Parts: sequence; C-alpha cells; structure tokens
Amino acid sequence: MYGAILGDMIGAPYEFDQGDKTKQFPLFSRESGFTDDTVMTIAVAEAMMNSLGKTDTEIRKELIRSMQKWGARYPHAGYGASFIWWLRDDNPEPYGSYGNGSAMRVSSIGWLYDTLEETRHAAKLSAEVTHNHPEGIKGAEAIASAIFLARTGTKKAEIKEYIISEFGYDLSRTCDEIRPGYKHIESCQQTVPEAVTAFMEGTDFEDVIRTAVSLGGDCDTLTDIAAAMAEAYYGVPETLITECRNRLPKDMLDVIDRFETFRKQRIQ
Repeated sequence: MYGAILGDMIGAPYEFDQGDKTKQFPLFSRESGFTDDTVMTIAVAEAMMNSLGKTDTEIRKELIRSMQKWGARYPHAGYGASFIWWLRDDNPEPYGSYGNGSAMRVSSIGWLYDTLEETRHAAKLSAEVTHNHPEGIKGAEAIASAIFLARTGTKKAEIKEYIISEFGYDLSRTCDEIRPGYKHIESCQQTVPEAVTAFMEGTDFEDVIRTAVSLGGDCDTLTDIAAAMAEAYYGVPETLITECRNRLPKDMLDVIDRFETFRKQRIQ
C-alpha cells in the first residue's frame, strides 16, 4: 500500500490543477499529507484482511463496517458529497457512482489473492458497495488486475494488452498527448487510462509518480492509482517508505504493518 499512499501524499498539493504540469517538483512539502484516498485504502485493506476466505455477503458487510469506521475517524479527509452521506447512513446502499474512488482504494486487493480471478472478484466486491456503476466496477477490477500481474512478474506490454482486451480502455495516447488538455475529472473513465499510461511510461517508482503528477487533473487520485501499480512492478525505495511512515498516524501504520506481513507471504 505504500505506493498508493505515497501517490496520494505527493499528488495532493497539485490537485484541482494546481501544478505546472511538469515532472520537476519537490516530492514532499508541508502540504504533502494524506487525503481520503489513503483513508479508504487503509479501510479496504483492513476489511479484506478481516474477511479473507469468507462469503461475499460477509465481505461486503466488513467493507461497509471498515469504511464507515475509518471515515468517522477521519471525517475531514476530503470525501465527495455522496460518499459523505453514505458514510453516515445507518443502512448504506450503493449509489451508482462511476467515480475514481473505486480504483484509488483497491490497491491492497492486488496483493491478497492467489489468482487473477479471485483478485478481480474481490475488486468487484470492494467497488460495488458504493460504486456499483459498471464503469466504477471496471476501474477497480482493472487496477487490481494490473497490480496482481505486476507483482507476479508480468511485463508492462502484457499488462497493457490485458487491460485493453479485458476492460476496453483506450491506452493509445501518450502522456505528452494527454497532458495539454487534461483537466480535473473524477470519473474512472477519465482517470484509470491516464494512470495506467503514466505507469507504462515511467522508468522507475519515482518517475511514475512524477509522470502522473505532471498530467494534472485529480492529481492525488491519479498518482495514487499509478503509484500502486508502480510499487508492484518496481518496489518502493526505503527512503520513501520512511518518509511515508513519518507522515501517517499510528492507527494507519498498524494496518499497514499487518498488511505488509500478508503481502510478504504472497510473494515468497
């Protein structure tokens, strides 16, 4: 999860098109803190670890419980209006969203399962408790699949082909073609392909982050998604892990440490 969380932190100061669309920027500043992207990434990871091996109904219940718990714990992290109502509802129901929130919170699922089929199914469950629009589900499945493939040694060209063939995303544009006209848009349809492209073009973990930030738009979420894939493909430098941990509270670190144990078991 370090990748997603670092992407969120590093992208956050440039959200709402506040950056200069360049790869030359300080990785960290006083404004480099976690947002709702990190809170929900933590919530989904905890839920999926707690419900591993259980029924779909139990998984959905655990997702709702965990997301509402963490949302209440960090109520001012920057959630969207519809999601705020969902967090507060005694009987929350999915609300047809195709927002990019389903893709930004899914990173842990790419590490927790032994097969691509299980990964996609879990990603679908994680999305549909809120984002039950087909595009919201597709975004979550695509990113979880890319992470699974990356961590199991699949090359970028094969990952790209899988994303195109299975999910129908147009990945024909380069970042140089995307960058000039790209604006702050919070849909999966206009975030997931751009994040995948930034991952494809990046040459190492940090370069993926810099490439994603340079596109602009919904920068914390876009970079969260791109960096989640980059972590699975390249790993994360220890210096960045240390910086990340220094900017997180203990309750989040406890979940991350538990998740890291799960993750290491999956790649042995």
